[in-house]
Amino acid sequence: MPAPPILRVQPVTAELREAVLRLHARPEQDDFVSPPARTLPDAEQCPGSQPMAILLGDAVIGYYRIERSARSLAGRDADAEALGLRSFQLDAAWQGRGLGARALGVLLADLAQRHPQARRIVLTVNCSNAAALALYRRAGFADSGTRYHGGRSGPQHLLWRHLP
Repeated sequence: MPAPPILRVQPVTAELREAVLRLHARPEQDDFVSPPARTLPDAEQCPGSQPMAILLGDAVIGYYRIERSARSLAGRDADAEALGLRSFQLDAAWQGRGLGARALGVLLADLAQRHPQARRIVLTVNCSNAAALALYRRAGFADSGTRYHGGRSGPQHLLWRHLP
């Protein structure tokens, strides 16, 4: 019996780019997450961003970007040892299988290796996005108690988590 495919993350390369650009969320998530077709070109041009692919075996199933400065997320001062997480998403075809939580675990372990100086990760999530908020809380993110009001679809929770 063959081993199940391994869930892993890696920087978006030229070979993975087209598959990342084809990713899409469910229609009801469109207000909460921009498609990679919009965010990937920006991440590729921004020296402070690192676009990352989520892979199951060789299949690209998701995408996110890491910001070297958490300040870029909400315009707030954050400690210098904090990274930002943006655009975390799984393709609609891969949702509902428990892969989001597993992907966050792999992402956090990867950050500990790739950015050993970082101590925290910060993200924003729309106040109306109950599913994402529950996922992040299960992954150990805490609500900072402040709101970011610059989101395109309304106010957002500012969450943070210590890195392993």
